[in-house]
Amino acid sequence: MYKLFSSKLFSVCLKYSRNYAEAEDNLQDAFITIFKKIDQYKNKGSFEGWLKRVTINTVLQKYRSEKVFDIINENVIDEVELDVDEESISIDYLLRIIQELPDRYRLVFNLYVLDGYSHKDIADMLDINIGTSKSNLARARQILKQTIEDYKSTQSLQSL
Repeated sequence: MYKLFSSKLFSVCLKYSRNYAEAEDNLQDAFITIFKKIDQYKNKGSFEGWLKRVTINTVLQKYRSEKVFDIINENVIDEVELDVDEESISIDYLLRIIQELPDRYRLVFNLYVLDGYSHKDIADMLDINIGTSKSNLARARQILKQTIEDYKSTQSLQSL
């Protein structure tokens, strides 16, 4: 089972980890959890989907225990639109700057934008309130937007 699914689950771990080494550790922890809970899979839905869910939960549990989330009761920051020119920004660069986000922003961004979870689901998974999820997503988008704008201006200056 490890050989069959480890590369796919590693990409999930990498998305939620600070770096490659942490992703490797998270993958090992996820497989330990998977082997302990394999009897809980009830043949409902895809097995691969269940593996991914267990992997995400295992990684998120680590962050919950580290208390990386600030509880925010403020009004949600306005939505920030990311304007990404696919010709001037590579996918590798985008993935790198997403991975460099602080944990609380990266996790919410990945869960909401890349994996399609609702703010309610994210709040439940991370043990935070919905407002915190929305605020962390907005802050992640602000950081990414500023980073992309800085990158574009640097590229413009270099092409002169």
